[in-house]
Amino acid sequence: MTDLLDIRRIYLEPAAAELPRGKEVLERYPDATIVEVESHQRIPELYGDETNVRRWVRIKREALVLGVKKTLTARPNGRSADFIAPSTANGCAMACAYCYVPRHKGYSNPITVFANIEKISAYLGRHVARQGSKPEPNECDPHSWVYDIGENSDCSVDALISDNVRDLVTLFRELPTAKASFATKHVNRDLLDWDPQGRTRIRFSLMPPRDAKVLDIRTSSIPERIAAIDDFVAAGYEVHVNFSPVVVRDGWLEDWADLLDHLDAGLGAEAKKQLAAEIIFLTHNRGLHEVNLGWHPRAEELLWQPGLQQPKRSQNGDLNVRYRTGAKGSYVRALTDLIAERTPYLKIRYAF
Repeated sequence: MTDLLDIRRIYLEPAAAELPRGKEVLERYPDATIVEVESHQRIPELYGDETNVRRWVRIKREALVLGVKKTLTARPNGRSADFIAPSTANGCAMACAYCYVPRHKGYSNPITVFANIEKISAYLGRHVARQGSKPEPNECDPHSWVYDIGENSDCSVDALISDNVRDLVTLFRELPTAKASFATKHVNRDLLDWDPQGRTRIRFSLMPPRDAKVLDIRTSSIPERIAAIDDFVAAGYEVHVNFSPVVVRDGWLEDWADLLDHLDAGLGAEAKKQLAAEIIFLTHNRGLHEVNLGWHPRAEELLWQPGLQQPKRSQNGDLNVRYRTGAKGSYVRALTDLIAERTPYLKIRYAF
């Protein structure tokens, strides 16, 4: 994946260049053209311009935004994590066809790195301290408060650009009542040297390779992700898997059976002992459907299936589609039954 990033332009908030992390990033890409911007959130040539659909992947590879995170909040979550940590980055160099981020960032979402990592880390330390010890187990974790540090980005890719993610792994190593968590589709073996001491949970996202070849664009292959799990467990990470998104199509359950068999064959005893899964069936969006038709229409043959889906208006007014009520319940049961049969040690944290 050597061509994942080839940074040629950095859109820079001047305040970011005054911070140590900002200076480090700029020094990492000395040949990049610097374009000063007032705000990382308002760059017309990147966000909101539908003509960018034709340059979707090129922008992801060549553009980087360097800014300062203004608002620091840890939002309650309660399913995958107890809290969503303030992000140290957003956007992504990968191009998964089902990603929800383009719905909110316009027609391109290159990586934005936030340079004020010291402020973000200090906020998180105070937030964790205010929570005290976790009073009782929940589906996030039986003992620790879990903070998702990568809601709007892939931390394994972010770590190719800056030390922000490493700083957070180091922070949570010293927080006995909390742990960091992030999902990833990129195997970055540099993380194996970070000594997380069980305080960071990595969730490798998995789906049948037949789907991933169409939908998971510019990511590590499914076999590569499975092959990395034992190594990350040995390096001191808690490792879970995300079965996400689950796409219903002809032959879908047979392909999931094959995936579970490959997962089982690829794991050692230590990985199996601590493994858990999150299962998320596909939710799609009409706006993203229209975007995808402009750059990757083949993906929509899998993602946009009106005969199987029903519309649902989201809280922010977007028109989403999901599998029809009733039928979806049968899909969930079929997959969870299959998991119980093929990988009975795999704890299902939640499925929807």
